[in-house]
Amino acid sequence: MKQENNSRLEWLDAMRGFTMILVVAYHVAQMSFCESEKISASLPFLVLFRMPLFFFVSGFLAYKAKWIWTPMSFCQLTWKKIKVQIIPALVFLCAFIVLRGQHDFGEGFLNCMKTPTKGGYWFTWVLLQMFLIYYVVAIIAQKLRSHVPVIILWAASLFAYLSLYMPQEFGKWYKTDFMMYSSFYETLKFMHFFVIGNIVHRYWNQVQQLFDKRWFFPVVAVFAFLCCADIFRWHTMKLEWTNMPKTLAMYTLMFIVLMTFRHYKDLFSKEKQLGKALQYIGTRTLDIYLLHFILLPKLPQVGEWLNSNHPNFVIDIVLAGSIALIVIAFCLLISNILRVSPILQEYLFGRPAPKKQ
Repeated sequence: MKQENNSRLEWLDAMRGFTMILVVAYHVAQMSFCESEKISASLPFLVLFRMPLFFFVSGFLAYKAKWIWTPMSFCQLTWKKIKVQIIPALVFLCAFIVLRGQHDFGEGFLNCMKTPTKGGYWFTWVLLQMFLIYYVVAIIAQKLRSHVPVIILWAASLFAYLSLYMPQEFGKWYKTDFMMYSSFYETLKFMHFFVIGNIVHRYWNQVQQLFDKRWFFPVVAVFAFLCCADIFRWHTMKLEWTNMPKTLAMYTLMFIVLMTFRHYKDLFSKEKQLGKALQYIGTRTLDIYLLHFILLPKLPQVGEWLNSNHPNFVIDIVLAGSIALIVIAFCLLISNILRVSPILQEYLFGRPAPKKQ
């Protein structure tokens, strides 16, 4: 594995920033505009690749070729992830219930904890579970000096994900209190994207060679188009089998975004304003994720107009994206104010303040 270069990390951070904009835009359309997902032109499309991209990048960055696993390093990394993923999420979930909740605090908190989505704050809980599962498998892979255990983890994760949508074949084994309270249901839905990101990093040189093949991008684009056409227009797959083109669409769209950012990596470098802005958002994704639920405006009139004048994909995306950028700007403003305090910076955003020279 070659040493990672700065330009690749820059476009990866920019891609993460772009994905964060998509996440907030989706929530604007869903929660601010109160759009119907069955009618909306943007919601069904955005949901196909926004979260897969996020987990892909997390898995990609989780692999560190020179990391040496020891009991001490495992414990230190696990505690670091708990501090980053759980403490901030609990604090901001409580703040959201106080400021935006429709019930008293105790009832609102219990209602959120009963659901796998945790009032929207499920991402950090789920990501922590993914890290812990991956750490165990990474230790085995290092002991065996092989990537095979990680590949097996991806296959197992993909099988578990597919089984969620085939209750007739596999039963409704996932409908338990543990799966809901722990959010492990969401972990099973997205774990395979985390692991494929990790595998791509492990074989990055070979993957880049594949990306550079003249035929590869057109083939992926055609598959993405056909899968999206089946999802939104043709509906040839029935019942639980509709998840097959949906899964392929998730993977193909995710790789199209990845290849696009890699191809235009110079545009997304820090020397370019676009790259600088997206990278800044990309390095503050946790701050934005934690804060944006509290700041989402209520604009149901916009959703009513969009629902009654559908489909308006471009207008839908532009309106949701514009409001999302405004919300993100306020998230970053509040984040920078809170980061004045080293204590708040460490325990609200999981990042210790840099030591003064």
